[in-house]
Amino acid sequence: MKILDYSLKMTCGACPEQYDVFDSEGKQVGYLRLRHGYFRADYPDCGGVTVYEASPEGDGIFACHEREFFLTKAVEAIHNQIQLEKE
Repeated sequence: MKILDYSLKMTCGACPEQYDVFDSEGKQVGYLRLRHGYFRADYPDCGGVTVYEASPEGDGIFACHEREFFLTKAVEAIHNQIQLEKE
């Protein structure tokens, strides 16, 4: 899956639904996880700085109508963090 210029690789499909995020050079820049109704995006990987948090309807997996919205918001937050570090 691609969002902006980032590739998302699903590493677990449910309970939790999670993804690793990679930049255009293949470097991991993020980790996304939805579990127990809590969604977060960590930069640059699991246990890093949490740059986005949300409470979607889905518990351990997104409801179909919300996946794209929350994944996009998370990738945007990771992108913004990358830009801040470049300054």
